[in-house]
Amino acid sequence: MTQPDFWDDNEKAQSVISELNAVKSVVEQYERLNSDQEDLQMMLELAEEESDESLESELVNGVQELLQKVNGFELQLLLNQPYDKLNAILELHPGAGGTESQDWGLMLYRMYTRWAEKRGFKVELLDYLPGDEAGIKSVSILVKGYNAYGYLKAEKGVHRLVRISPFDSAGRRHTSFASCDVVPEIDDSIEIEIRSEDLKVDTYRASGAGGQHVNKTESAIRITHIPSGIVVACQQERSQIQNRERAMNMLRSKLYERKIEEQLKHLAEIRGEQSDIAWGSQIRSYVFHPYSMVKDHRTSVETGNVGAVMDGDLDAFIDGYLRNQIRHD
Repeated sequence: MTQPDFWDDNEKAQSVISELNAVKSVVEQYERLNSDQEDLQMMLELAEEESDESLESELVNGVQELLQKVNGFELQLLLNQPYDKLNAILELHPGAGGTESQDWGLMLYRMYTRWAEKRGFKVELLDYLPGDEAGIKSVSILVKGYNAYGYLKAEKGVHRLVRISPFDSAGRRHTSFASCDVVPEIDDSIEIEIRSEDLKVDTYRASGAGGQHVNKTESAIRITHIPSGIVVACQQERSQIQNRERAMNMLRSKLYERKIEEQLKHLAEIRGEQSDIAWGSQIRSYVFHPYSMVKDHRTSVETGNVGAVMDGDLDAFIDGYLRNQIRHD
């Protein structure tokens, strides 16, 4: 049974309300920053008039706090592309290496889930294929929230892990790779031509991480877009119809992204630029041994607090990427 039209209207209304609230939040943040700056200015003038050195530490702390708030506010303003505000579909695929790489994929899945939760975004599991012994073979999630894609587009690429393997009885050091793909969630309001004869649709039994609805009905959907070779899958919903709708949105998003990439590639050819998107060109390295460091190779942003990063502390890397993109535009 298909959903009534008023459900779609209600969802669109909620989307408009969410966007209005986000814009309102930006205005309110600006007003608060302006008020904080005026308060600090008054405190400075008072300290100078009365030669009160006791206000010095309070002023220093206030300025540092204001700078942090301004940096965060400035980051939001950098997200000005037409699709930055959309939800994001994030997919993780471990590289060669069996259990070791599959475990690394699961670690990244947890990292992005925690990052999203800290930002107040909602995370929906779209597709989950568990590993043979541990970890995952692949996972797809929908991150819902204003500017979700704008932030997460910074994470697209290959992520490299160096650590002492917990699966190696000899305690040797291993290097693992996993790719992260991020696309904006594009609904049917964006016109992307998809012909039914170009689609191969397969059904299968769901096998989600939580064990719900597992091996009961063939409600899961896998769609292959034959001309492009793009494959999408969804098993989160109970209904095969709902999973098909979700999968079609995922396909539409990937086709839309490919269209954008083709336009960018054409521009790069005109400019004489070359871009390497090979599997081996990792964007970030996470080193657990022989020292602790996470370093982004695109921006040189790095930190020794690996634990915090794996717990979802990614803002410094995202900030560095977005500012770097602005400098190169």
